[in-house]
Amino acid sequence: MIIVITGASSGIGALSARALARAGHTVYAGMRDTGGRNAPQVDAAAAFARDHETDLRSVELDVSSQESADAAIASIVAEHGRLDVVVHNAGHMVLGPAEAFTAEQLAQLYDTNAIGTQRVNRAALPHLRAQRDGLLVWVSSSSVRGGTPPYLAPYFAAKAAMDSLAVSYAAEVARFGVDTAIIVPGAFTSGTNHFPNSGHPADTDVAAAYEERYAGLTDHVAAKLAEITPAGADVATVAEELARVVDLPKGQRPFRTHIDPADDGGWLVAEVGDRIRSEFLRRIDLADLLSPAAG
Repeated sequence: MIIVITGASSGIGALSARALARAGHTVYAGMRDTGGRNAPQVDAAAAFARDHETDLRSVELDVSSQESADAAIASIVAEHGRLDVVVHNAGHMVLGPAEAFTAEQLAQLYDTNAIGTQRVNRAALPHLRAQRDGLLVWVSSSSVRGGTPPYLAPYFAAKAAMDSLAVSYAAEVARFGVDTAIIVPGAFTSGTNHFPNSGHPADTDVAAAYEERYAGLTDHVAAKLAEITPAGADVATVAEELARVVDLPKGQRPFRTHIDPADDGGWLVAEVGDRIRSEFLRRIDLADLLSPAAG
């Protein structure tokens, strides 16, 4: 299959690109600034492809730019005549009290985590719809419905927006033969750049006011997350499970797959929500939207 992954310079994106390439697919690792800041990641992907005799490539893809998304998808389709799988993985995390983030910061976070998926969909879905075939994979977060510690509110809200968009899209593309799979990682405290590269609130005065009552909260949450995560929990298992789901036959892929060693309970809430969604679609005679049309 021909696959493109957004945000594939590091973390889950880079690991998934490699797992899918090892499975025999042609994989495009989408990332920003391939000729500058991410040039070492481009070289690393090329080295992996050579060393493992896989078809892993890099492509300039900035989800904050419709022009970039359009160009990336167009180049892939021009080279292969089709596109089979889009993996929405690009994301960014922030840490700090919600009030201390400006509205502009929240808008930027929503842009990266949710609106960026819309840009890529608008570039890719015309091709998938014309093919009457394809797969959208959305990398969500257990925080959407599971345990939510403080000081991560903007990130949690943005991921929830993306997850909600994924659920609605699933029904709207089903009759075009396009499948949907939502991958839900838990809080892995190592193996990704989420925590080391997380953003911080612009309003330092408000942040300082919160620190008076919540001193050390960020360190406390990080320590406790590490404490409840089983020893040996490896974020690579997310990539392996994503690759496994992609390789399942069309119409037989699970709608939502959780990989959460710490078990924050998100799977339980999601199970109820997804069941209610299915039951409601059946009640209004739209059961066919629960799985992709044959083509």
